[in-house]
Amino acid sequence: MKAVVDVAADKNKSKTPIKQEKIVTVGGGSLNGEVAISGAKNAVLPLMAAALLTEDECIINNAPCLDDVLVMLSVFKALDGRAEFDGHQLRLNSRGVEPRAVKPEILRQIRASNLILGPLLARFKEAEIGACGGCSIGSRPMDIHFAGMEALGAKILPLAGGYFAFARQLKGTDIYLKFPSVGATENLLMAAALSEGQTRLHNAAAEPEIEDLAAFINAMGGSISGAGTADIVIDGARKLHGVEYTVMPDRIETGTFLLAGALLGGKIRLLGARAADVQVQLSVLRQMGVEYQSMAGEITVQGGPLKAVRVETAPHPGFPTDLQPILAAVLCHAEGESIICEQIFENRFGYINELKKLGAAIQIRDNCAIIKGSKQNDWHGAKLAASDLRAGAALVLAALSAEGQSEITGVHYIDRGYEDLVGKLRRLGADIKRC
Repeated sequence: MKAVVDVAADKNKSKTPIKQEKIVTVGGGSLNGEVAISGAKNAVLPLMAAALLTEDECIINNAPCLDDVLVMLSVFKALDGRAEFDGHQLRLNSRGVEPRAVKPEILRQIRASNLILGPLLARFKEAEIGACGGCSIGSRPMDIHFAGMEALGAKILPLAGGYFAFARQLKGTDIYLKFPSVGATENLLMAAALSEGQTRLHNAAAEPEIEDLAAFINAMGGSISGAGTADIVIDGARKLHGVEYTVMPDRIETGTFLLAGALLGGKIRLLGARAADVQVQLSVLRQMGVEYQSMAGEITVQGGPLKAVRVETAPHPGFPTDLQPILAAVLCHAEGESIICEQIFENRFGYINELKKLGAAIQIRDNCAIIKGSKQNDWHGAKLAASDLRAGAALVLAALSAEGQSEITGVHYIDRGYEDLVGKLRRLGADIKRC
């Protein structure tokens, strides 16, 4: 049923029941069949922010139904924007938007809420943001965002609970990012899209989601080239118009199901997956001895004996940090000793003690996890608690590889970034349910 979404009210009503839910698994089975990959969480959120750049309506197709999307809609609504979420289609209209402060209780639910800074500053020459939330996986400071905004001509003033940014005019310039931050690159793309003159971003993030955002803005009448590389050129436009756009498939969900197939055996077809977005993941699977086939619009993976590997996380095109916990769960069953070194977030190993409850043999040395592989029948069910989004997915797959019943709490973390993970796994043959 189509309706104007009152997200803030819905979230407040449903928050307590979501926290009480748990996932129950019975391990030991294999996965077989087809699974449809949803639209990308990390792409749709910046597209929603970019809709603030125009007064016209923007339509986003293939939008995943995720808690993070609902929270971002509540941010949009708090700015007096109008939104409809019908099936997997978003209709966003920001004609009546005002650059007012959004309540902290909304902002702290989602890290991507900081992405309103760039488009509001570009369109209204002012913006106010508070302390933004997200998973507790490590430091994600705003200094790179602010340095870029100041280079464009903005002033950033600290407030008691956030920051106020303003400018008489944003003017294009050369901006050098000290780290290829995805969020900062996205914010600066949106700010520069309505700036005067040309902006060049150097050492920019090169993730496929950056390409998706640039394509969205170009479809609105913008002029961005080089997205997907370290050097991006933005020629500012006077005005942008509405657009209808289809968001890219989720490469992290794709990687999750690729690893699920590797771990749990059987044969899985990933429909809607783009092999071009997951080349490094496929390379790691090849090193692990996993068989797969890719063709236009789908990837098929088949499980089997796993070999140990050494992997380091890195900005794209390196191995994504978001898949590190899931890879660790899989390597617990690989023959030999594997090593995963985390180079992005310092608190990404919070799930290790939970894996040990199932029977994992893992040691942490500095920023690396040393994993000694064990047979799946050496593992046993346990009661587990997810501490963040990707850790939650890792625990679900790990529990499905263990003999007996397991319970996973912290389901609300998983709902932030996976659309119906339990349902998709169940349709593949997993013994899993939500309670």
